[in-house]
Amino acid sequence: MLKDMLAWRGAAGGGDASAEGPIPAQARSPGRGTAKAGAADPEGRTVAPRRRRRSYGVISPLTRHILTVNLLALALLLSGLLYLERYQDWLVQRQLDILTTEARIFAGALGEGAMEPSADEFNEPAGTLSWTLAAQMVRRLGDTTDTRFRLFDPKGVLQADSRVLSLAKGTRVQIEELAPLPDGNQLTQFGIDLYNAIVRALPTRDHLPVYPENRMGDGTHFPDVQKALNGEPATHVWRVAGDAGRQDMVLTVAVPIQRYKQVLGAVLISRGGSEIDTEVREFRVNILKVFGGVIVLTVLMSIYLASTIVRPIRRLAAAADEVRYGHGRQAVLPDFSGRHDEIGDLSQSLRAMTSALWDRMDAIERFAADVAHEIKNPLTSMRSAVETVQLVKDETRLRKLLAIIADDVGRLDRLISDISNASRLDAELSRAEANSVDLRRMLTMLHDIHDATLGQDVEDGAPAPVKVEVQLPPANRNLVVPGIEGRLTQVFQNLISNALSFSPPGGKVVLAAKVAGDRVEITCTDDGPGIPAGKTEAIFDRFYTERPAGEKFGTHSGLGLSISKQIVDAHNGKIFAVNRTDANGKVLGAVFTVQLPRA
Repeated sequence: MLKDMLAWRGAAGGGDASAEGPIPAQARSPGRGTAKAGAADPEGRTVAPRRRRRSYGVISPLTRHILTVNLLALALLLSGLLYLERYQDWLVQRQLDILTTEARIFAGALGEGAMEPSADEFNEPAGTLSWTLAAQMVRRLGDTTDTRFRLFDPKGVLQADSRVLSLAKGTRVQIEELAPLPDGNQLTQFGIDLYNAIVRALPTRDHLPVYPENRMGDGTHFPDVQKALNGEPATHVWRVAGDAGRQDMVLTVAVPIQRYKQVLGAVLISRGGSEIDTEVREFRVNILKVFGGVIVLTVLMSIYLASTIVRPIRRLAAAADEVRYGHGRQAVLPDFSGRHDEIGDLSQSLRAMTSALWDRMDAIERFAADVAHEIKNPLTSMRSAVETVQLVKDETRLRKLLAIIADDVGRLDRLISDISNASRLDAELSRAEANSVDLRRMLTMLHDIHDATLGQDVEDGAPAPVKVEVQLPPANRNLVVPGIEGRLTQVFQNLISNALSFSPPGGKVVLAAKVAGDRVEITCTDDGPGIPAGKTEAIFDRFYTERPAGEKFGTHSGLGLSISKQIVDAHNGKIFAVNRTDANGKVLGAVFTVQLPRA
């Protein structure tokens, strides 16, 4: 019968069914691998399928996320380092300064060593430049250095070039440097190709002008030569197509050849940017070496970091599945509290949650047993009365038996109503939102309600009623607590009702409130017989009853104080009871104390 009633209540109450009755074993532990999606247990309820453990392969998603974040930051740093624009500009300027110094020295040497007397000493007192001697000096200097020297006359016509050999009969041969032979090592060649591919992906030198090599006989195509012929030294950076699609640089410096402030020609010195590219390449290679070591270290550290996060979480997930689908309490969640981090906090919270779930299941089982026991008593009495009614012929005894049956039905109805309210209490407390509750206003309202109904129940010759008195602190003392006003009102109504039922005629029930630190303390004092010895904690148990002598049996279900304790606990408060005694130890009544945190 209990099972049918709980099933009926679960159907009527919707989602609260799990809080109102015992959970069948099939629903709590469907067994390993036996539950299917949409399958129903013997009670007709759908059983959730067992979650399949995902297979993430060698690298878990969390590990991949950690690696991606760490490696992306390194990749951005590497791309910035490989660009090296400022470093390259500094190398270019250094080379231009060196070439300018060499050009000034060579121009000075030409102005002193390649001169011959002029036929017109009046118009050309400095003499004239011997282009034959100058060409010989250019060729000798070109043999000792990889720098290219060219001489231009004042009209901008090329007169000598260190890369051109003059042979018999006016034949001229131009010297060109050949590209180095490829390395036979395939791994080295692969590294070179990879480097060239990376360099090509970097910003190019398209902003530089194209080097006019095919117009070498005309100095007008070199703006720095034109400036030098005007007496001003000039530098220029050009681009030229290189190997493997690269764009190489050519640096040129032009200075005037002067004697006594007279411009006799111009020296153009040019040098390829191979040295600069080599230094930049070596710098990049060193960066790549360091980056390679850093990336290996980053990967190892990321894997280690991921393992310290992923493996404990996997163990916690596996243990949680064992708890969910297990047949007992053998599955224990691992304890990572020694880590002193968020995963340790997570393991502690999961362990505490699991322990609370087991405690709740135990409480549900005890609740079911208590309900069965409490309902069985009136049912047994009713059954005995019904069986006796069939045998009794006396009208007086028959009416007495029918009265017993009516009392048992009323008792059973009250009991089922109280059980229903108690079983739904947790769900209602979890759904309701806490608000600020003014206990000063609440206690005053309860006092006014009692006073308003007090005169209506008093008849002539009736015993003196029990009065309710409220003692509150000054108005500047805050008695506001966070909570659910309706449920807190229920607590104090239960305490007042309980105190009134035990107080003698003409007695007094005192509700006193005060502020105690960060809590509000409310006491309910009565003049009754007090609490039996050793029962100050048992009175808060479910279905515990200890009624005054002469009170009709079955008018109370024994759930009032239990519900009150449940509500106070849900508000992070405390409720307890003690006896009030005089100096001789005589019991003067009971004192119930409720402590709630202040808002």
